[in-house]
Amino acid sequence: MTSSLRLGSSGRLVRAWAAVRALLPAPEDYRGARRSWRSDLLAGLTVGIVALPLALGFGVSSGVSAEAGLITAIIAGVLAAVFGGSHVQISGPTGAMVVVLLPIVASHGVGAVAAVSVLAGLIVLAAGALRLGRAISFIPWPVIEGFTLGIAVIIFMQQIPMITSPHRPSAGEHSSNAVIAAVQSLTSADLGYLLWSLGAVVLVVAVMLLAPRLHRALPGSLIGIIIVAVLAFAIPSPLAVIGELPRTLPLPSLPNLDAATVGALIMPAVTVAALAAIESLLSARVAASMADTGAYDPDRELVGQGLASIGSGLFGGMPATGAIARTAVNVRSGGRTRLASAFHAVVLLVVVLAASGPVGRIPLAALAGVLMVTAARMIRTGTVRSILRSTRADAVGFVVTAVVTVSVDLIVAVVIGVLVAGFFAVRNLSRGTGVRREPLPGAADTGDERIAIIRFDGPLFFAAADRVFDTVTKLSGVEVVILRMSQLELVDATGAHILSDIVQTLERRGVTVLIKGVQAGHEELFRSVGVLASLRHHKHLFTRLDDAVDHARSHIQRNARARSA
Repeated sequence: MTSSLRLGSSGRLVRAWAAVRALLPAPEDYRGARRSWRSDLLAGLTVGIVALPLALGFGVSSGVSAEAGLITAIIAGVLAAVFGGSHVQISGPTGAMVVVLLPIVASHGVGAVAAVSVLAGLIVLAAGALRLGRAISFIPWPVIEGFTLGIAVIIFMQQIPMITSPHRPSAGEHSSNAVIAAVQSLTSADLGYLLWSLGAVVLVVAVMLLAPRLHRALPGSLIGIIIVAVLAFAIPSPLAVIGELPRTLPLPSLPNLDAATVGALIMPAVTVAALAAIESLLSARVAASMADTGAYDPDRELVGQGLASIGSGLFGGMPATGAIARTAVNVRSGGRTRLASAFHAVVLLVVVLAASGPVGRIPLAALAGVLMVTAARMIRTGTVRSILRSTRADAVGFVVTAVVTVSVDLIVAVVIGVLVAGFFAVRNLSRGTGVRREPLPGAADTGDERIAIIRFDGPLFFAAADRVFDTVTKLSGVEVVILRMSQLELVDATGAHILSDIVQTLERRGVTVLIKGVQAGHEELFRSVGVLASLRHHKHLFTRLDDAVDHARSHIQRNARARSA
């Protein structure tokens, strides 16, 4: 007995360690690096160049700073590469996270971002440890695309205040809604400044559109920013610039996390964590389908992204997520192992150490142009058309999610989108529940018109329960009802309860109910809910239809003799 307990305890420890070990880095993560290290380094360099303007732009747009965006790309980029569940995921600040952070900064101040980053990271880390990574599969594709469309609109609108005035709006000056804030900033725009900034935006957009046509490898966003920065330096202009950047990374420090701070920031942190988990898992799933880079582990991905946000917050950065666009650049540039993801962060670190001065002179309007193009590229017109032309349920879910994302909140939009999709799915499933009267088998006999065979097909669950009850209990002119259940599929507690109500209702009217073909998988549920106990006699349960019909005919004959006596 003692030895068996010891074996059982050791077995549980082995399984527990195996579960923990699966979430940690392993030598196998770099198995292919010997063959692909050259292409990995080149891909990392390419992604680093692409990520630089995005990190700066997202840092500024979030209401924090360009420095915070760079810190996030560096620290989170390394931690997610090492601890994440994808071999090619690129992590850092993203447009979706900017959308969530801007109202947090407006309500709680810039200092709250680091604390939110740590709290959100802990939540995402816990989700990975609890093996919740597969939850992403419950979000339908139209909801994801509607969410993406809404984010793209918000990112684009967030750039308008940046190009209408050299001064960042003070708290309360503009609405927290990006669309309303964009309209407000246009109505009070500095016309002279607007002309300069529009010129910078147009130049950046033109370069980003033309550069790939000259050569696919040309980083159009970086080239456009350099051209605008050089022109702004050579020609006196009123364009606001990023400003001075540090020449080194700051030392890590724990943000203020006392009880009052945690209480005030826990709900924003939950929102950030949900967004970080959703976006990171989506990005990792897309990356896994782009090239043969190995499967991704969703639970480990959450662990890695949680650690990335925690690390970013400790260094004064922002919450991090997997970035779909940068991850795609990594894969298309030849990145095949985590070496590429980590090296992209090294490239950005070199920029901080060696080129912070020139980077600080970049006009904010140039970053706005980059983010406007980024937002426009997030909207795939072919995908939008295909969803709108698909089923009405998918089109409604897509539109509702997009509208709620823009007008209310990202996480609320996902929840509502899933609920809308769930409503239509349940409605369609309930329509698959068939309840119809069948003719009796074999030659007709006297009194057969007083026997009804009711056949159930498909699922029987809460959404179809009332319809099934009404259909069966409206039968008239019958003395025996045979409920044929051999073709019944899914049954939930509500469906079983309705069957019990049907039996009791018919029996109270003097109608004898026979049940035929209860499947083995349903029998326990039928017993516990009381379906079988509702029968007048335990012999009214049959496995063969012929036996049930013979019993029903004999019952009709007995009733006929009783009436004639």
